[in-house]
Amino acid sequence: MADGQALDEVVTFTSDLIRIDTTNRGGGDCRERPAAEYAAARLAEAGLEPALLERTEGRTNVVARIEGTDPSADALLVHGHLDVVPAQAGEWSVHPFSGEIRDGVVWGRGAVDMKNMDAMILAVVRSWAREGVRPRRDVVIAFTADEEASAEDGSGFLADRHAALFEGCTEGIGESGAFTVHDGSGRQLYPLAAGERGTGWVKLTAHGRAAHGSRPNRENAVTRLAAAVTRIGAHEWPLRLTPTVRAALTELAALYGLDADLDDVDGLLEKLGPAARLVEATVRNSANPTMLEAGYKVNVIPGEAVAYVDGRYLPGHEDEFRATLDQLTGPDVNWEFHHHEVALQSPVDSPTYARMRAAVEEFAPEGHVVPYCMPGGTDAKQFSRLGITGYGFSPLKLPEGYDYGAMFHGVDERVPIEALHFGVRVLDRFLRTA
Repeated sequence: MADGQALDEVVTFTSDLIRIDTTNRGGGDCRERPAAEYAAARLAEAGLEPALLERTEGRTNVVARIEGTDPSADALLVHGHLDVVPAQAGEWSVHPFSGEIRDGVVWGRGAVDMKNMDAMILAVVRSWAREGVRPRRDVVIAFTADEEASAEDGSGFLADRHAALFEGCTEGIGESGAFTVHDGSGRQLYPLAAGERGTGWVKLTAHGRAAHGSRPNRENAVTRLAAAVTRIGAHEWPLRLTPTVRAALTELAALYGLDADLDDVDGLLEKLGPAARLVEATVRNSANPTMLEAGYKVNVIPGEAVAYVDGRYLPGHEDEFRATLDQLTGPDVNWEFHHHEVALQSPVDSPTYARMRAAVEEFAPEGHVVPYCMPGGTDAKQFSRLGITGYGFSPLKLPEGYDYGAMFHGVDERVPIEALHFGVRVLDRFLRTA
């Protein structure tokens, strides 16, 4: 089991990493190198030989390998990203890059997304070095840049240009899974992610006839765009159940003593109460308009108008997503992918999934582990290009009233110290047996 020093270090490392501002504003505006150097130094102190890799200056990734005891076993990838989304200091109770430790909680941007997991990985690896522990299979550690934008300087770059560093890796674990969900009735759920919806960020472009704003114009680009955006926003996507979501609904129904009527999923979700939040965003494709760009003066009808839509599609349903957008945009609006990544589906009956479940149950015997499909995406998408099956597994035991989902990209992001300690113990237990 991870030693007491590991429990102290995970808190220190989380705080230290938060204090290193790695804000990713998109468009290349980020510098992860100081955090990468910090992580690499901690790994080197544990006897590893981390490689620092960049596609773009300052956008640094770290990769290191721990040799296992069984050279015939497939390798396991353990990854976390170093960048964070922006934070407005004036909105926060503490400075978002203070890494303040107060009342048993570590505060700051990245406390949950996901410098906490980075710190857990470092703490576990260093604990192993002190004990002389080697895992059964090779473990490849990767700390990535650019996850909060396109991943082109991060996991995408590593998968495309440095595939040899991941030789033998068939499975991987990363962010967002094995966290406590309190259902309001005393039950504690621990969703383990075994799938992700695909990313379809879409750019819509409407063309029309530029003219004076005082004259009638039936070729108004803004009108055409607004109509398409309205259709997309109002569209009711049909129900689609993937194997992971089907397994999640079946297990949740059994847990709550309900009939798993998958012919009436909406009715089942209503009966599940707060637990439905684990599933409701992943029973359909989705497309939410998010940005509008048009015009330059109130009395000028522009010849072009642009909108952006955050689209997500389930594994196996990208073709349906594309065809539906063709229909909803209509003949007067063109659409193209602004950013496009695959949907993922991972088995919930694999030995690795069983070992993750066992690790959580050992330290949270009162909890109920359930399958989970992430509504968004992670670096697992890019690593899937290497044939790596990805799972979301960054364990945290959270108190009732702590809204894990709200911490992602939210104000006053923070993580309890006890949650970090739990994460280290569970991650250590899993990786020793993986």
